Amino acid sequence: MQFKRKRELIKNIVLTTLILSIAIISTYYIYNKFDNSEVVDYTSESLDITYKEEDGDKVSITTVSPVTDSVGLSSKAHTVTIKNNLTEKVSYTIRVNDDIKTMIEDECSEYQIPKQDIRISVRDTNGTNAIYTLSDLENNILVSHKIKALQEEKYTIRLWISSESSLPMGSDIHYHGIIEVVEESA
Repeated sequence: MQFKRKRELIKNIVLTTLILSIAIISTYYIYNKFDNSEVVDYTSESLDITYKEEDGDKVSITTVSPVTDSVGLSSKAHTVTIKNNLTEKVSYTIRVNDDIKTMIEDECSEYQIPKQDIRISVRDTNGTNAIYTLSDLENNILVSHKIKALQEEKYTIRLWISSESSLPMGSDIHYHGIIEVVEESA
């Protein structure tokens, strides 16, 4: 009788330990999966910049498919969060520049979509949406702003090909870009 109880107790302890181990390991892997989906790039001592997508700061258009602005606003979003770590205001700009490194690696600089055919929207924390043609941006600046002390701001950026474009659908041309957040000196 005593032996049966000890055996049951040991069996229960082993089973409970196994279940707890599986739960802890699973939780760890799930947490890391979601945690690693954001790429944090500390570009300055003042600002933390977080790119939500796995691509980080890279944006691209891979298929030629001209659409209206209303359809373009439902295209893939690229989310950037900017957090001010200081107790004073910090000025910054958000730019979308060509990804020269990727263009060199892929040897595709002659296959880039002309900037006058690319539409870009930026939606800020307040929900205000602005739409531009990439070639019309001065120095490729989407946003120039001053963030308050210890505040956080979020931007959603989308790119698409303008419905006014005469590019042939299904062609090999594409676009490689990078979202850059640059702290401006006071």
